[in-house]
Amino acid sequence: MACFLFDDIVFGPVKSRRFGVSLGVNLLPLNMKFCTFNCVYCECGLTHPAQDKKAKLNNTESIINSLENRFRELKNSGLMPDNITFAGNGEPTLHPGFPTIIDNTIRLRDEIFPQAEITVLSNATRLHIPAVREALLRIDNNVLKLDAGTQETFELINRPASPVKLADIVSQLASFGGKVVIQTLFLRGVINGVSIDNTIESEIGPWLGYLEKIRPSLVMIYPIERNTPEQGIEKISQAELLDIARRLEPLSIPYEVF
Repeated sequence: MACFLFDDIVFGPVKSRRFGVSLGVNLLPLNMKFCTFNCVYCECGLTHPAQDKKAKLNNTESIINSLENRFRELKNSGLMPDNITFAGNGEPTLHPGFPTIIDNTIRLRDEIFPQAEITVLSNATRLHIPAVREALLRIDNNVLKLDAGTQETFELINRPASPVKLADIVSQLASFGGKVVIQTLFLRGVINGVSIDNTIESEIGPWLGYLEKIRPSLVMIYPIERNTPEQGIEKISQAELLDIARRLEPLSIPYEVF
């Protein structure tokens, strides 16, 4: 099983194809994935069935201290990140101190790296929580996941840990008033004997309809790039991704293909 876990709270900076010089922040356990999804393609591996019992989160204060210490170290060494990116070992909004951490990150960014943007990579399952939603609206880039056009394929690709309706996620995304970047990973394959393909018309059509409703500031389209925890997944070609992306042009929705 493929597995890539971050072993620190603050990591990098690294050169990101999407966010320039990016300083990463991991709010989740350093030794396991902690997520509301169990995506077939996740670079962090599969979600442990007993994750709620096994996950040990760093407390909010220690995370804020780690952020401040690393920010000051970087400034003293002359390194200035373009982006402070919350990603890490699963779903960052699961940390109970997420809103407080975001507020303090904004404070430290304004003081130390005023040119840097703050980005959160999220699977959009916790947008219904007012404090999470409000925190996301305070940052520069909400990069939120939308991998399917139908409930069936959503469940096959993202495999939510508890019952989640794709239509509810779309409604929450639409309520952001366009202050959202949508990221979609396209794939096909046979996983555990089940055929999965979100590139077919029965998926692309509804996906485009969702995007027309959401009106995101940008759509990021990409294929798998690393080894995946489930076998049998095909990497979609750049040409095919571009064909899908160009269907956004009549909707006047900007896109990037990676």
